[in-house]
Amino acid sequence: MTGTEVRVRPVVGIPEIAAGDPLGKLIAARAGALADGDVVVVSQKVVSKAEGRTRRLSGVIPTAEASKLARILGKEPNLVQLILEESAEVVRAERGVLIVETNHGLVCANAGIDSSNVGDAGSVLLLPEDPDASARRLRGEIGGVAGARIGVVIADSFGRAWRIGQAEIAIGCAGLVPIDDWRGREDATGRELMATQIAIADEAAAAADLVRDKAAAVPAVVVGGLSRWVTDEDGPGAAAIRRPREDDLFR
Repeated sequence: MTGTEVRVRPVVGIPEIAAGDPLGKLIAARAGALADGDVVVVSQKVVSKAEGRTRRLSGVIPTAEASKLARILGKEPNLVQLILEESAEVVRAERGVLIVETNHGLVCANAGIDSSNVGDAGSVLLLPEDPDASARRLRGEIGGVAGARIGVVIADSFGRAWRIGQAEIAIGCAGLVPIDDWRGREDATGRELMATQIAIADEAAAAADLVRDKAAAVPAVVVGGLSRWVTDEDGPGAAAIRRPREDDLFR
């Protein structure tokens, strides 16, 4: 198989999104011509805003557990309470860092709760309740307007246990093979591959971030050239990428 050319372009002109706005239609109207096999990568933040996942910290009442943890970590008790509510388990709580497993099964800092680009200084933004469901809904809306067979990825910035810096990963996807499993195939020298699984959805998310600026308000990007991984069905979503707990060497 020869190399595939990948083309990445930002979708500009999307207005500030509020709860209830038709995000998929707004993206489709500004994405230009979409072709079969294109993948639309959408920022988690704009999805959460459209789904009304904004919370005012002043309206959160911290429990004794949250207050104790906040004192240890030097964090705001109201914020820690929200993190705990969005989490299934606290994985690490030390040196001012709170790593949790979210109710979705994502392992990340602060349950993915963020205050940047939210607007109101007293508010924070939670992750979508079901990122894969959000991706399926957006795929139907954008693909329906465009009349094209596309994939959709919902992307967010995550740290990595063994690397410095953040990278965009897929927390939700639809219509895209999330993992390309090469186990059992042969490499260029004929040796059988034993462990190789390519995180296609994560790589699409990372590629999209290269044409976005955190201050430029570009919440959607079109990645072309991924047609061999775009599917007719919505598929298993980004849930398929999450490492099973029994295989997680960092816990």
